Amino acid sequence: MDDNTRFEILVGLHITDNETYDKYRAGMTPILKEHGGYFRYDFRISEMLQGKADHPFNRVFVLSFPDEATKERFFANGAYKEVREGYFDQAVQSGGAIASYKTEIESHL
Repeated sequence: MDDNTRFEILVGLHITDNETYDKYRAGMTPILKEHGGYFRYDFRISEMLQGKADHPFNRVFVLSFPDEATKERFFANGAYKEVREGYFDQAVQSGGAIASYKTEIESHL
């Protein structure tokens, strides 16, 4: 992929413990950055009008990676798994990837 092409994942979650989820984010974000990833968009939402989900999503975001292989390495990373096990399951009731895709963007953070 060229420098403007990214592999992205659109994720929806139902977060029940914002404080613990914030700890998860604080722990995983440096690992994400080490893999060339970042949050391209991040939304707190109050109402889910349509869609299949065990519980209505209250958080929706886009994770952006240089390519799909890098995404796979990030989620397989031992340090990431440790942070996830420590906080994610306590904070998130349900959710997951809505879509994944390649996209061209002008620039990234």
